Amino acid sequence: MKLLHSGKVRDVYLDGEDLILVASDRVSVYDVVLPTLIPDKGKILTQLSLWWFDQLADLVPNHVISTTDIPKEWAGRAIRCRRLEMMPVEFIARGYLAGLGLKEYQKYGTVSGITLPPGLVEGSRLPEPIFTPTTKATVGHDEFITYNDVTAELGAETAATLRDLTLKVYTRGAALAGERGVIIADTKLEFGRATDGTLVLGDEVLTSDSSRFWPADSWKPGRPQHALDKQFVRDWSSTLDWDRTPPGPAVPDEIVQATQARYIDVYERITGQRWK
Repeated sequence: MKLLHSGKVRDVYLDGEDLILVASDRVSVYDVVLPTLIPDKGKILTQLSLWWFDQLADLVPNHVISTTDIPKEWAGRAIRCRRLEMMPVEFIARGYLAGLGLKEYQKYGTVSGITLPPGLVEGSRLPEPIFTPTTKATVGHDEFITYNDVTAELGAETAATLRDLTLKVYTRGAALAGERGVIIADTKLEFGRATDGTLVLGDEVLTSDSSRFWPADSWKPGRPQHALDKQFVRDWSSTLDWDRTPPGPAVPDEIVQATQARYIDVYERITGQRWK
């Protein structure tokens, strides 16, 4: 096996014609990997993604080949998957106003070129889910782009297909999670093209690293929501005297334990399965 790429959270290995995608316990905020691990984080992300891939299989094919044909030391946190030509865009769907979408709206009244109604506040539910793509930056931060930008980059047919798939995945996911008491405020997806030209859902899907999860019973617009996702670590880091450049700060034990508990909590709520 050959290590192709070591990202903020995942390591990617080439094994013959397949890829082995290994989710580590690393955590990053503001594109900086912190020096402290969150125990079992990689396994939770992998198992939640696999659950979602099953729920979404009738909407879009995914990259999973096997969860067992992998080295034993990576059991539970790795998948064997198809090698794809990944799209150079982050595909984001939003059903609620939060994060960078909120900041963009407060400045311009729009997100990714989409005009939103006046008077929305942090945590507001949007009239309908919106497609808000971003760049996929290798250096620096991702930036909002418009649907027209995606069309110029990928072509009209591919852009339309991926916009529609992004919104369908979000809508299906939000409905399933909502039945289990979890709001999916927004989510980021990645798509690639297989060798036969098929568009395939890759990377992770609807996890606490790629989505904003809020308990439905405590949702209240106009204030920060209780985060069952990585936002909890971002919020902690924002209280520090840190300029958001490497090296990142060490994470205290109580924050590590609380983060792990939130990841486990949302996994159990959504899947209905106990985390072992």
